[in-house]
Amino acid sequence: MEQSKSQPITKQMVWKAFKKVKANRGSAGIDGVSIRVFESDLEGNLYKLWNRMASGSYFPQPVKQVGIPKSTGGTRYLGIPTVSDRIAQMVVKEYLEPSIDFIFHPNSYGYRPGRSAHDALAAARQNCWKWGWVIDLDIKGFFDNIDHNLLMRAVRKHTNEKWVLMYIQRWLEAPVQTKEGLRETQGRGTPQGSVISPLLSNLFLHYAFDRWIDKELGGLEFERYADDSVPRMPIRGSPLTAMLHKR
Repeated sequence: MEQSKSQPITKQMVWKAFKKVKANRGSAGIDGVSIRVFESDLEGNLYKLWNRMASGSYFPQPVKQVGIPKSTGGTRYLGIPTVSDRIAQMVVKEYLEPSIDFIFHPNSYGYRPGRSAHDALAAARQNCWKWGWVIDLDIKGFFDNIDHNLLMRAVRKHTNEKWVLMYIQRWLEAPVQTKEGLRETQGRGTPQGSVISPLLSNLFLHYAFDRWIDKELGGLEFERYADDSVPRMPIRGSPLTAMLHKR
């Protein structure tokens, strides 16, 4: 019986999460199990995942590292969890997101329900007519360098559910498996490519960037899409202009 399990996770939560993961598609993780292969024993695979999550015995597998060439040169590394781990992350995301998303800044557009890159572009186009300076800002290596302690501190601010905190901590600590088969413990960051990372990154930047802008720079207008942002200011008299001149 579901009620006898130590964690309040239902079969319905796992089933709903699977349908969302399937709709998002995506490739196999380190176990080589694609969504199609997972579906060949769907009932059994979902039951095993639910049983492990609901009993507290679920531990994620290492994340598969995949290199994507950048148009500007270099390589961007994505982390691809297994299908089972993506479903587990979706369970937590679906539970946690409604209690967090509503507190996010209105100028935050990336990876949020009912918002898109087109909305961010429309806001940027409109605001560009009102200001004399525009700064194109991108946080270098953001997903790879998030401080786990600060991130978990932010998560605890919005939930005291032990199973949510436990599984997020385990995902953050999961090693990455390279193309050569080496397993590396990161100690920082959250894999760009996992289901839970966009929500966690938005939560981190809500406190580290959005609220900082409002507090320190007088509500300066900006649009943010994940770790890309476009702040803007008048030519003279802006707090940010003064700050830049001091440097």
